[in-house]
Amino acid sequence: MKLRSPLTVLALLVSPYLFAQELAQVSSQKRTGFMNSAGEEIISLQFDKAGDFHDALAPILVNKKWGFINSQGETVIDPQYERVKAFDSGRALASNGDAWFYIDKNGDRLNLISTDQFFSFENGVAFFKQNNKIGLIDPEGSVIMEPKYDLIRSFDGDYARFKNFERWGILDKTGKEVIPADYDEIGNYFSGSAYAKKGSLFGMVINGEFKSLEGVEKIWDFSTDGLAYARKDKKMGFLDTNGNWAIEPQFDKARAFVNGLAPVYNGKRWGYIDTTGQLVIDYQFEDAEVFSMDGLAPVKIGRDWGFIDKSGKLVIPAQYGITAFGADMFAPKTKGFINGLARVKHKKSWGFIDTSGNVVGRWYDNAQLFSK
Repeated sequence: MKLRSPLTVLALLVSPYLFAQELAQVSSQKRTGFMNSAGEEIISLQFDKAGDFHDALAPILVNKKWGFINSQGETVIDPQYERVKAFDSGRALASNGDAWFYIDKNGDRLNLISTDQFFSFENGVAFFKQNNKIGLIDPEGSVIMEPKYDLIRSFDGDYARFKNFERWGILDKTGKEVIPADYDEIGNYFSGSAYAKKGSLFGMVINGEFKSLEGVEKIWDFSTDGLAYARKDKKMGFLDTNGNWAIEPQFDKARAFVNGLAPVYNGKRWGYIDTTGQLVIDYQFEDAEVFSMDGLAPVKIGRDWGFIDKSGKLVIPAQYGITAFGADMFAPKTKGFINGLARVKHKKSWGFIDTSGNVVGRWYDNAQLFSK
């Protein structure tokens, strides 16, 4: 296994500027700091704990109190809180005792709105609760939508699932109902469609109209390739946004299409199909995850994970773990390559490899994904 120096990695990066603001928290001997995507520890391992960068700031724990640093490692909000959540749109939640409140990037406490429960901002909006109903506010505390729903899930892009009187629908960031709350279950909104369940029937809501699908037992969310995997007669296939079978049910298990391929399982092994349903990588893996936009996918061979390209060739040997157990409260859960780097475990240590399998930087007791 070849180790590359940080300077070598930096020289090989096509566009260092694109990654300059991406940092990953890394920990060894119970101390946490941050490395950049060139493998350099640009913020030394000095904190008790830390969270990922979001909105240009990261939470850090010092002497049992949380504060925030910027990407240069400078403390911009002194550690003073018992708990914090990540910044978004210049706002973050903090608490001392049982009470949560909003702060800005100066650490000043904000009284944005009267709410019975505090919610973090997500892509410029936050929920608020009054009289057991949920509404929406902007970062200035202005009401986007008065409280009128029992529950709203996190926004997926510009859309969120909401619940009222035990029924589900879809709304946008202005509070407009895209799909009314008429369904017992609803999926993500994609190109004018979402899967839904009405009574005992699964189907598709297409331009506001429900189309039931005979014999369908379960549907999962649409992927970015515009297909949703679904189960019929205990077999998995894929539906398009019109509710038609793009790939007939024939697999024991399936995962989402990403970058034109999807993992499927038949018998005792996983392989990959393309969007026509053709098996393009034979059934041979104990487990398999989706492809990244870098064109590589994690596959399990024996007890360990390696990476294949879209031809099925093993380009990085199976010698790693990819799943982080006991990840901290801030950590995302994505597996595989992101922007040319993958977080992996090797001999009880965590670190990053590039798409050639070279180690970037060094190994740590723990490492989290890169964030801005």
